[in-house]
Amino acid sequence: MITRTVSKNPRTTWGDLVNDLQRAGTKVTKATVSNTLRRQGLNSCSARRVPLLKPGHVRARLKFAREHLDDPEEDWDNVIWSDQTKMELYSKNSTHRVWRRKMLSCIQRTPYLL
Repeated sequence: MITRTVSKNPRTTWGDLVNDLQRAGTKVTKATVSNTLRRQGLNSCSARRVPLLKPGHVRARLKFAREHLDDPEEDWDNVIWSDQTKMELYSKNSTHRVWRRKMLSCIQRTPYLL
């Protein structure tokens, strides 16, 4: 059940798997879930980064830049600039973990794992 769930959704967390198994009537720990997945050849790793700008965003920015290309410098003094940084005080949501199969090329690069 654990392997099937992870193969359908690689972003499934240890906590989700433990809760699913508890609902099914089996009590396990996060370490047991992790060890079981490792025995099946799956490792937890950071999710791949994706581009933050989609093609539509790029087109919109380019359109805006072309429209305002000839604006005088004095007009930009009246613009209020804002910083849109996302701040999180008590949690770390920037990194997502996913389950992936071990890659042979990854193992070959690190001889101490052999």
